[in-house]
Amino acid sequence: MLVVTPLGFLSKLYAGPARGWFNNYAAGVLYEVFWCLVLFFFWPRRKSAMKIAVGVLATTSALEVLQLWHPGLLEQIRSTFLGRALLGTTFAWWDFPHYVLGCALGWFWMRSKNRSPERLAGR
Repeated sequence: MLVVTPLGFLSKLYAGPARGWFNNYAAGVLYEVFWCLVLFFFWPRRKSAMKIAVGVLATTSALEVLQLWHPGLLEQIRSTFLGRALLGTTFAWWDFPHYVLGCALGWFWMRSKNRSPERLAGR
């Protein structure tokens, strides 16, 4: 999380070549990985990795669809940097493949950590 979080915010602020891709899609990939790792911190079992990745994908996909809705409260939240970074502002079908990629990377990362208590106990 110490690597993914700053990279995610930096990708939103990046102004160099391929700026559009970094600002929109690389940030989405890192966003998915971040949430996978946050949840894995609380449920560090290897067998939880798939459930976490699927749950993050479902939740962020729902948030993406929610961007089609513009009630006052959501617009007020989206008017802040953190609100835009967490909820997004514009619906894009092209976000979904990047969410899948981010969750797949998060799943691989969680599986590689293998912090399950069973393994730590030598079982």
